[in-house]
This record gives sequence, structure tokens and C-alpha cells, in this order.
Amino acid sequence: MGRTAVAVGATLVALAFAFSTFERWLARRRRHELAWSAALAMFVVAAAALATGAGMGWSGAAFRVFYLFGAILDVPFLALGTVYLLLGRRAGDRAAVVVALLGAFAAGVVVQAPFTAAIPRHTLVQGSKVFPVLPRVLAAVASGGGAVVILVGAVWSIARHRAVLANALIGAGTLVLGASGLFNSVFDAMTAFAVALAIGIALVFGGYLVATSAPAEQPSAGASVTRLRARAG
Repeated sequence: MGRTAVAVGATLVALAFAFSTFERWLARRRRHELAWSAALAMFVVAAAALATGAGMGWSGAAFRVFYLFGAILDVPFLALGTVYLLLGRRAGDRAAVVVALLGAFAAGVVVQAPFTAAIPRHTLVQGSKVFPVLPRVLAAVASGGGAVVILVGAVWSIARHRAVLANALIGAGTLVLGASGLFNSVFDAMTAFAVALAIGIALVFGGYLVATSAPAEQPSAGASVTRLRARAG
């Protein structure tokens, strides 16, 4: 019961943040906020699947949803928001094509991949124990690559004294989301993921909230790339 409550709490936290970020996108139509809204929505889906597995027992469908949205898709969309924020629309649009193609391919793979072992009903099993190689490779590449983009972007911005607090929060949240296994020494696997999800997404959302708190500005036609990047940050 306790781990179900934690998972439901993580779902509600992610849902509140997703609505807040989407509302900001509706008001200002900035593409990094749309990418973050999509990422937060994926956190909601992953957390809801986790809550379902914790409360009702895991099924193949619930685990596939959790794995696709929680282990593969969410971090790349967070990274896409970072690319839009720091590098501008052109680089962001190119990255969006890559992320969209990766997401479509990953969805097809995860839906069709056969399980190599039975899904434990009351335990959050590792993907390596029930999935063949390709879904696991996709999870490692997508989450690892996305995390690198986010962390490099955070360090790059901090080194230039731009949005230090915001990027420190984003980097810390990304590390928490990627290191949920460390919680296993204190909690069981499902509770560990739920706690990591709630803490990590709160840190990431706080960082993005700080990063986008300044009013949006529209650059003039003759603005340089440097000015565009500075205003986006």
C-alpha cells in the first residue's frame, strides 16, 4: 500500500508540472516549453504505469508502457527542450526530427518485442531480465544520450554564468532520475523508482521554471546567433 501511494504521488507531481509547463507554452509558444511539456506528459504515463503495477500487479502491457515512456522516451524529450533553449530553433528542429524517429522506432520495438521470461506480478523487474537485446540498447542509448545532452548543456551554461541555479537544478534532477537504483538500498525497487521519479522531476521542473521565468523577447531580423542563444537562455 505504501509503495502504491508513493507511485500515485509521483504521478500527481508529474501531472501538475506537465499542466503548468503546457500552460506556459500556450501563453508564449516557445518550443522548448512544448518539448518539456511532452517529456513531463511521458513522466505522467510512466508514473501511472508504475502506480498500476504497484497497486494491481504487473502485467506485460503495464511493463511495456512503463519501459517505453520511463526508460526510453522521456529523457530524450527533456534533452530536446535543452537543445531548443540553448541552441535555438534551427538546431532544435533538427534534433526534434531525430527524437521523433527514435521514438517511433522504439515504440514499435517495445510493443513487438517478445518477453524472454515471465513478468513478476509483484516486483518491478529489470528490463535486462525480460527483454531481448534491442529494447535494452534503445533504453541505454536514449536515456544515456539524453542525459549527456542535458548535463553538458547545464555545465556549458553554468560555465558562462547563465542561469546557474536553473541549470544546477536541471543537472541534479537528471542525475536523480538516472540513479534510481541507488535508492534500492533503502526501498524496494518499485518504491525506489517512484521516489526517484518524484524527486528528480521536481528538481528538473524547478530548474526549467527558473530558466524560463524571464519574459520572452523577440529578436530582430538582424540579430546574431550569439544574441539568439543568449536570449533563449
